[in-house]
Amino acid sequence: MNDGERETPRAAPVEAAPAAPPAAPSGPAAPLPVAPVVAPTASWRADPWLLIAVFALGLAAWQWFETRLKLSDTQQELARRLAESEALGAESRALAKQAQEQLAGVLGRLGALEGRIADSQSQQALLESLYQDLARSREEWVLAEVEQGVTLAAQQLQLAGNVQGAVLALQTADARLAASSRPQFIALRKVFTRDLERLRALPQVDVAGMNLRLENVINAIDGLPLAVDGRPRVKEEPVTPAAESTDEPASAVSLAFWRRLAGEFWSELRSLVRIQRFDRAEPALLAPGQDFFLRENLKLRLLNARLALLARDQWTFRNELRHAQAWLERYFDPHSAALPTAQAAIRQLASTEISIELPTLGESLAAIKTFRLGKERR
Repeated sequence: MNDGERETPRAAPVEAAPAAPPAAPSGPAAPLPVAPVVAPTASWRADPWLLIAVFALGLAAWQWFETRLKLSDTQQELARRLAESEALGAESRALAKQAQEQLAGVLGRLGALEGRIADSQSQQALLESLYQDLARSREEWVLAEVEQGVTLAAQQLQLAGNVQGAVLALQTADARLAASSRPQFIALRKVFTRDLERLRALPQVDVAGMNLRLENVINAIDGLPLAVDGRPRVKEEPVTPAAESTDEPASAVSLAFWRRLAGEFWSELRSLVRIQRFDRAEPALLAPGQDFFLRENLKLRLLNARLALLARDQWTFRNELRHAQAWLERYFDPHSAALPTAQAAIRQLASTEISIELPTLGESLAAIKTFRLGKERR
């Protein structure tokens, strides 16, 4: 029996009730004939099928009642389960609808994600192509930087004669090749090393220091005294006019006037004519106001020597310094304390060798061009 079914009490078997005795006649009625009394036990025993029919009928009634009860319970259980099924169906439909909405959202996000993935893949492909282009052009960039450094070093040598600047530029180019760590640059580095050794073997010329010494001499020119300023001058006796006296006669006054006039004329004449001996060393004389032009011309000589130093022009450098030295000895006072210092500086500068044969770094430039041509052919 199921859990929802109830137990129905079984009916007790129905027994046949004994027949009631016939009622006694009342009143003065005529006596009826007495029928023979049959014992009930004998009737039950004579007809057993009646008992079986009654028992079958009771059993059928009980089974019908029990079936109705079971059917009612089954209907209730079925109704309950149908209600639960409908609730579960409604819940399932709600969950299905929610799942469909979530699925639509997921599909939308999936589409957006696929779009982003496509964009990411396109960007990744672009980055890969850029990286490949970068990898291919990296050597070209290194070569361009190295060639620029070697060209700068060659310009420093040819235009300014700056050996130190050329060495630094060439060392920078060699360090750039060393940082790339590629074996194909070893041949270039060998050429750079040979050029560096040749540059380091050159004699060092302190152009900056020589330039500063020339500038000091130029600045000292204005303070050097001229030789004509230190030359002893002839003292001129002042001509004192004769005291005029009203007591003297007119002839004496006129004689004194003529003497004074003659003295002034002679003084002016002596100032126009100067007699100088040439059999001994005498300082050069300058006209009044010519000392300014002398000093400026001397500065121009030293400035020309300075330009010749920067241009590494040995002949012009020494020629200008020789003329400046001669002018210092001729026109300036040798007893001045500043003159020997300037003359010593000029002599030391003139004895310095500034004309040095500098390399052209053509071998390094040719090696770079050859390497680039070989790479283009490959």
